[in-house]
This record gives sequence, structure tokens and C-alpha cells, in this order.
Amino acid sequence: MIGVSTGRPILVVDDDAKIVRLVQTYLEREGHRVTAAHDGRSALASMALDPPALVVLDVMLPEVDGLTVLRALRRNDDHTPVIVLSARGTARDRVEGLTEGADDYVPKPFSPAELVLRVRRLLRAPAPTALPREPIRRGVLVVDRDRHEVTVDGAPVPLTRIELELLAALLEADGRVLSRDQLLDAVHGRDEAFVLDRTVDVHVKRLRQKLGDDPANPRFVATVRGVGYRSVAPAEEAAG
Repeated sequence: MIGVSTGRPILVVDDDAKIVRLVQTYLEREGHRVTAAHDGRSALASMALDPPALVVLDVMLPEVDGLTVLRALRRNDDHTPVIVLSARGTARDRVEGLTEGADDYVPKPFSPAELVLRVRRLLRAPAPTALPREPIRRGVLVVDRDRHEVTVDGAPVPLTRIELELLAALLEADGRVLSRDQLLDAVHGRDEAFVLDRTVDVHVKRLRQKLGDDPANPRFVATVRGVGYRSVAPAEEAAG
């Protein structure tokens, strides 16, 4: 028997009705409530009427394409997780999707079971018994993971879940260099089936842009060429 979640739905957006039915079947088996849209304009209307917990989004859509939908979502500071599901599966296409704000990118043809795992990872929540985590404070930068809030000089900085977790991992390392693999583990966990190495670079680039951080003279995140990234201590920033 298929269970139905009473929480926020997962929105599946694809102009191929067979793909929508396939994804819907697998997600409903997991207990999710699923809504569908077959073009970009309908997807935006659906999100406004019934805000989803997650969006599975095709790129090549009629009316309004998927990347435009994604841009509109992020432009409104909406942090809803988005998995792009697209026949455009080159490295360049994936980097473009991640740069526009996608949390994950799955090329077609795809495994429905793998897609379910990726949905499960993005919707993963802390255990109810988990102790509250203290905000991380580094000079003018404050990261509150439990509230999903980041501020710089008291001003809020809207970050996606992945950007926030990357920043938190770097700050908790307290200046130690973290490789891309270590950062992928911190953000995606061990259940991630496939991730491009450049994924981290794309997310760090977006993170820096939102923080107003200059890679040539970093205040918060420094690149260690050929190795990875590290956080910049406030005293180090002042000395620079």
C-alpha cells in the first residue's frame, strides 16, 4: 500500500507525462505527497499556491524553461531544495544548473531509485532529540544552522542549505584546510551516488558572491590551490 505524507508536497515538473508518473510512483512509495506541473509557468503558479518541500525540475520545458523557474525561485530568496532532472547532462550543463541555484543535478536517463535517495538526502532533518547547536561566530560573521540564518555585520545573507553547510564546515575546521572530498562528505553525506568534483567550486563561488567575499583578498573563505579551502580568521583578515 502506498503511503501518503500529510506534509508539504514534492513538486515534479516535466513535460513528459510518463516521467512524471514514474517519479510520482516512486516518491509516493516513500510516503510523499506529490504534485505535478508540465511547464514552467504552471510550476511557478503551483509553487505559489502550494509551496513544496522540494522540487524535481526538468530544464527543457515549454512556456518557461526550467532554469528560468530556478532563477525566479532563488531571486525571491526561496531556499526550497531543487533537483534538476534533465537530458542535458554534460559537465557544462551541470555546472550551469548548480550555478543557478540547484542543490543537485541528475542527468537523464536516470535511476528512479537513485533519485529517491537524493530526495531523501536533501529532505534529511536532524533527529528530534538532537541538542540545539550554538551559532558559529567569527568576527562579523554569524552562522545559525538550526535557524538556517547567516548574517554579516548584522545583515542577513540568504544561503541555500548546501551553501550554509559548506560555510559551517569550513568555520568549524577553524582554519584547517578541507579538501573537496571532505567538503562533499560534510554536505552530501556518504549516500551521494555521484558528484562532480567541480560541484564544490561552484557552490563556494556562489557562497563568496553572497557574502561579498573577494577571492583575491578573502574575508571569510580562502582557496588553497591544489588542495581545497579554509576559513579566514578575523585577526588574519584584519592583518591582511
